[in-house]
Amino acid sequence: MTRASGAGAGRGMAVMVRRRSHWAWGYDDELASEAELRATAELMSAVTGLELPGGLEAPVPLERVRLRQPRVAVPPRLAAICSQRPGDRAVHAHGMAYRDLIAAFRGRFEHVPDVVARPGDEHEVEELLAWCETAGLALIPFGGGTSVTGGVEPRVGPGYAGTVSADLSRLGRVLEADPVSGAARIQAGATGPALNAQLGSHGLMLRHFPQSYEFSTLGGWIATRSGGHYATGPTRIDDLVESVRAVTPAGIWQSRRLPGSGAGVSPDRLLLGSEGILGVITEAWVRVQRRPAYRAFASVRFGSLAAGADAVRSITGSGLAPANCRLLDPAEAAIAAGGDGTHALLLLGFESADHDVTPWLEAALAHARACGGTREQARSSGPAGTGQPGGARRRAATGPGEAGRARAAGQGGRWRGAFLRMPYLRNAFPAIGLIAETFESAVTWDAFPAFHQAVTGAVQEAARRACGQAVVTCRLAFAYPDGPAPYYTVLAPGRRGEEAAQWDAIKTAASDAVLRAGGTITHHHAVGRDHRPWYDRQRPEPFAAALRAAKAAVDPRAILNPGVLIDPPEPGSGRQRR
Repeated sequence: MTRASGAGAGRGMAVMVRRRSHWAWGYDDELASEAELRATAELMSAVTGLELPGGLEAPVPLERVRLRQPRVAVPPRLAAICSQRPGDRAVHAHGMAYRDLIAAFRGRFEHVPDVVARPGDEHEVEELLAWCETAGLALIPFGGGTSVTGGVEPRVGPGYAGTVSADLSRLGRVLEADPVSGAARIQAGATGPALNAQLGSHGLMLRHFPQSYEFSTLGGWIATRSGGHYATGPTRIDDLVESVRAVTPAGIWQSRRLPGSGAGVSPDRLLLGSEGILGVITEAWVRVQRRPAYRAFASVRFGSLAAGADAVRSITGSGLAPANCRLLDPAEAAIAAGGDGTHALLLLGFESADHDVTPWLEAALAHARACGGTREQARSSGPAGTGQPGGARRRAATGPGEAGRARAAGQGGRWRGAFLRMPYLRNAFPAIGLIAETFESAVTWDAFPAFHQAVTGAVQEAARRACGQAVVTCRLAFAYPDGPAPYYTVLAPGRRGEEAAQWDAIKTAASDAVLRAGGTITHHHAVGRDHRPWYDRQRPEPFAAALRAAKAAVDPRAILNPGVLIDPPEPGSGRQRR
């Protein structure tokens, strides 16, 4: 922690400010102790059977990190919102992919922003853009820094005098709430916990809980087309957006607030997934709802992932729309939920603000039983004080933090806890020599069996060549009536100093296999810089030309997040590259 003082701290008082880790997920005071690291190494070896390198490696502390000197000077008019301190620049130099984690752990910051700016309103965003245009600087919008695809890394190529990371954390307020229409106007820099805490005073919540919920922001969710913690129904941020407002070098991009419109190509749809290349998203109207008062949960065991997938397909095709319908393969269930390694596990959950959802759960369980499933455990909740079975005497959970405290017992509860702790657990892996990373996709139900076989086969073979041994697990993280979104985890022993190269070899094989088998290079992790080679192969070329034209219209000097989705112009050419 660092100590702050001054007018904002009160006379004679000091306020303790938590400092974000310069390399890891979370804050400096949350990093694991040596005893905890050794326990994690023993646990991971035991549950995976992997032979880890042995011994512990320590991260390079911030005071020993050597960053490239800033190449630009901040103009006086922007000095109040800009920082060139090493700690700020290091935090904003990377996202949270394994490649980012291991490089920063070892103190390697190849690409760092020259300036970190924290605008407090749209006028300051406009001033920042104007400076970047005039000075030839690349500007990278930064929400929570949770990108796992190189989306916030200032790796922009030649042709720029420097880079500016535009941290939107000061734009973190709920500006309006409309309980009549069920919507709220929220600034883009609001994190999940912050915006739901503010909505709570209106009895409302935004039903969108990605695993990065603690630090990721509304603007980041919109820019990357985030997928939420709930696995079916309106889980994507796409489904929750009413209108979006962004600042571009060409002016304000503001769509009309409507429940729906058929007036041509939607301005919102073009900003959704734009990953910061078309403008700096500053606020949005999003659909919110009352907090759930009724909940019902169950876990169901299956003899195989295939049998469980049949059940998920049956449930999602029935119109029941569970809040949770996630399927873990036997290996994932063993590692994350305490399973025996022989059974797949389906996590089912329903919720509502105004009616008992037990009948819906029972209907879903009937589909599961028809596919060979066996119910493990269940838990229900009704409104406070009603005396109904499992009555909610405490407030129903509204986000991962509370869900973790109120989770049900059994394998399903253990998995929910592991899911929410995973970003913190990953912090230990560089120290113990464990490569741990994920990739995900989506594919139609008819193609899924062959897709899964092809992808897991390719990844296991690549991991064997790169690491000698590996564990590859799969869960169906999201499910639609027409197909699932399989999410894969790779665990493998690393060779000290070679982990990034080992992972890159596995990731390349996985990405090639995903496209060959008919899936998408990303369902919800975004494109960033890391997925570009495969995104270029996936998108239609006429669409790529249209996107380049849109970029040129609103950002003629190509200062916004260069290298994401499309390339900036060749230096001196004035033309957009691929």
